[in-house]
Amino acid sequence: MTQSVLLLDGGLGQELIYRSTAAAHHLWSLQVMLDEPQLVSDIHRDFCQAGAAIACLNTYAITRARLTRGGVSTPLDTLLLRACELARQGIEASGKNDVAVVSSLPPLVASYSPDTELPVNQMVSEYEELIALQRPHVDGFLAETIASVNEAIAVLTASKQSDVRIMLGLTVMDEDGRRLRSGESLEDALAAIGAFDPLAVVINCSKPEAVSQAMPLLSKSGFAFGGFANGFTAIDALKPGGVVDVLEARADLGPTAYAAYASNWLDAGATVIGGCCEVGPDHIAALNNLMEQRGIGRARWADLAST
Repeated sequence: MTQSVLLLDGGLGQELIYRSTAAAHHLWSLQVMLDEPQLVSDIHRDFCQAGAAIACLNTYAITRARLTRGGVSTPLDTLLLRACELARQGIEASGKNDVAVVSSLPPLVASYSPDTELPVNQMVSEYEELIALQRPHVDGFLAETIASVNEAIAVLTASKQSDVRIMLGLTVMDEDGRRLRSGESLEDALAAIGAFDPLAVVINCSKPEAVSQAMPLLSKSGFAFGGFANGFTAIDALKPGGVVDVLEARADLGPTAYAAYASNWLDAGATVIGGCCEVGPDHIAALNNLMEQRGIGRARWADLAST
């Protein structure tokens, strides 16, 4: 049977840091969107031209907790809509007409830090709000960098109650891809979300080696699955409310090396691949070439939604 694979885009936030002259801070991706919007649309354009089948919105920092912490007064719905407008501008500039607009549903308070989680009921309510505000404007939702079972259940409950199927991105320990950042086992997490119907379950924002470790468990889960890794040496230096420019990029993870990891994920049966932080347009182009070389068919977001 011919394998059909959805190629995601890469790490928008890190690209903004590299392209902007502004100093990074904990809401850097949001501030750049307000001050230098062309950079956001340009990055979406470049990922689309590299072969990505989706444009994941610059909404990772747009949650009530993050905006309150940063003292941002611009209304939540205004920011979400602006992110969507810039993605559509980038898609149009790319000349591609079959790219899906997908919103990021992030950890509501901080990345990699399950100890900062809100109560489950509050998480459900806030995710429902994010879905309701964006649903008329986007093609779908990707919950990414979800670090615990409770966080996964909250975002999946919100999507189920909103009658929307989402892709779920779990982040695992860099030293053990069989455990979430919370320490909970990936096997237990997959069992806990068995009552839901995600479009796919992917491992994201973890080292590619850890993503590879997770593949055997994902392949037995019954879910469509895949991965999009980051290119950091480690994430330990990042504290809640901190800035990702404290993290160091790996020197050994260029486009060719990254594609080699993704090739192993495809061998395991992955049908979703892409990139996270430190994975740029050149990496996505390398994944696109890998798919061409292997004669892999191109899946679209709508294909997942129809299964």
